[in-house]
Amino acid sequence: MKKYFITTPVYYVNDKPHIGHAYTSVAADVLARFHKLQGDDVFFLMGTDEHGLKIQKKAEEVGKDPQAYADEIASEFKDLWDKLGIEYDTFIRTTDEKHKAAVQKVLQTLFDKGAIYKGEYEGLYCVGCEQFKSENELVNGRCPDHDTDCEIVKEESYLLKMEELQSELVKKIGNDEFEIKPEKYKKEILSFLTKEKLKDVSISRKNVKWGIPLPFDAEHTTYVWFDAFLSYLTGLGWPAFAKASAGKDGDFEKFWPADVQLIGKDILRVHATIWPIMLMHLGIPQPKLLFTHGHLLSGGRKMSKTIGNVIGIDELLEKFGTDGTRYLLMSAGTFGEDVDVTMERLTEKYNADLANGLGNLVSRVLKLSSNPKFQIQMSNKIPNPNVKTSNFIEKFEMDGASDCIWRIIREDDKFIEESKPWELVKTDEKKFQEVMQKLVSDLYLISELLIPFMPETSEKIKKALETKEIIILFPRMGK
Repeated sequence: MKKYFITTPVYYVNDKPHIGHAYTSVAADVLARFHKLQGDDVFFLMGTDEHGLKIQKKAEEVGKDPQAYADEIASEFKDLWDKLGIEYDTFIRTTDEKHKAAVQKVLQTLFDKGAIYKGEYEGLYCVGCEQFKSENELVNGRCPDHDTDCEIVKEESYLLKMEELQSELVKKIGNDEFEIKPEKYKKEILSFLTKEKLKDVSISRKNVKWGIPLPFDAEHTTYVWFDAFLSYLTGLGWPAFAKASAGKDGDFEKFWPADVQLIGKDILRVHATIWPIMLMHLGIPQPKLLFTHGHLLSGGRKMSKTIGNVIGIDELLEKFGTDGTRYLLMSAGTFGEDVDVTMERLTEKYNADLANGLGNLVSRVLKLSSNPKFQIQMSNKIPNPNVKTSNFIEKFEMDGASDCIWRIIREDDKFIEESKPWELVKTDEKKFQEVMQKLVSDLYLISELLIPFMPETSEKIKKALETKEIIILFPRMGK
């Protein structure tokens, strides 16, 4: 049995979860469910990143203790994953005591071997990103993700050695030992690494109280990114530095390295530089694949409360339901590129693909198959149905996989119109049986192919075929 370990980013709890978080997480869940169907031993890790200056300030703004604030937002993330039908194996929080103990052990280990040293760091710092920025990352001198000026920060800090491992990192990325996809992001990182020398990076802050104290200098707390990256290991019960942690015993040895780590393109550079160099210093193998997707846009622009083009994930769930939302997110465009969505287009696609497409086909076939002259032959179900979408999903082409399923739906609609089973039942019972058996078998096939994308809908279709109960899966939506 092959193992398959997949992670999403550990999401930052500075605010409530949004549609971008849902997009990454549904994609990861689709991949995890698909690999379970393939018979793989799957471990799916999610979590929340809960330390740092932004959390400290946010908690102060709302008059709460940082831990109480983090508890509240982390709970909202878990609630959303339940609403979206996401089945993770472990939810790691960076405020977990076992995680904090492991981080301190790592810090001491790296300090003792000289990979971390005390110095002074000066750079352009974006509070919104909790990240130092280089000049070439800025647009007109401002952070492109937050459209804010970066602060010039100069302070005493502990630094992680980066430049000494830069050439080795370039080699690992170049030969795909540490693979980055899509290819354009690999080229982007290699271009950056061959043009600029990596500066040793700050891994501590002296004036930020809300963080994990350095074991060798209590005046400093751990820089939020360093802390967060290690959760990919501690979430597996990483035994190298902590006997106890969030995962099950032996999971680290069994599942690491990660088979795929899904991230958004806004956090590509830190995941492609700081994270792999941390692992190199620790002597731990690199993740096999870092898959980077684009942004969700609305009306051609990045979603922004100021612009007023934000699409709320709760709004989608309320209007389209769990499976409708999952389908619309995964079929909205090419996973890996920026994807443009609006409520108008999502509603049109829901009506076309789900209400008039899948829902209508299911209703028609159920109604026709309820004729007492038709007997379902269960033994005629199509074997190994995943073969039709597996090539797409394995290449992270979720929209291609859904197109494959909907092609079957369209072909069956056409087949019904051409074969006219409602007439055959009166004139040619044998032909009627053949036509209906094909349609019922196709519905079983569709229900199997839908499992990773729309698990609830898949179960409803199977149950309805067994009971011959006519169901309305997706009521048509008005604008």
